[in-house]
Amino acid sequence: MAGQSVASSANHSEAFFGELKHNWGWLLCLGVLFIILGIVGLGRLFALSSAGTLFFGILIVIAGVAQLIEAIKCKGWKGMAYHVLIAVLYVVGGVFVIREPLAAKMLLTWILGAVLICVGIVRGAMALQMRTTGGWFVPMLGGVISIILGGIILANWPLSGLFVIGLFISVELITNGWSYIFIALAARKASRTAAA
Repeated sequence: MAGQSVASSANHSEAFFGELKHNWGWLLCLGVLFIILGIVGLGRLFALSSAGTLFFGILIVIAGVAQLIEAIKCKGWKGMAYHVLIAVLYVVGGVFVIREPLAAKMLLTWILGAVLICVGIVRGAMALQMRTTGGWFVPMLGGVISIILGGIILANWPLSGLFVIGLFISVELITNGWSYIFIALAARKASRTAAA
């Protein structure tokens, strides 16, 4: 009976992660990249009030494009649609900031608050789908943190844009990075379990 349970769990992990089991290193690198981008952002908090708007627009686009490239390598992963949706949300937010820096200075706090809430909801849905595979708690926590950060931004808008934008985006990138590191480690574990 216990053997059937382990086999069933292994089959579910196999179906859920697809080719991500073999390409988990790329997702791990993506997570590390997001953490590095977030740490770089933490060092630029004060500059983000004006000139930093463009800087973070570029960072968000880079993060979104890197995530889209990673998604191409994840054929068969049932969480890939969420992965792509998060990437698209990053790219859309970043392109707006780059194209309209003056309007972005006024509206960025509201847009980022809404995007963080959307990303948090999507990340939470992805984590719920991962419940039986392990490694779901950190992505769920990341989703909750994103929703809370987005809510704080919107609750204090427009004054929150003076210094909070850089801090919240940095925290979001770091949270996303850790989420993908834990997903990659869960995929690696599933790969080793399937090989055994």
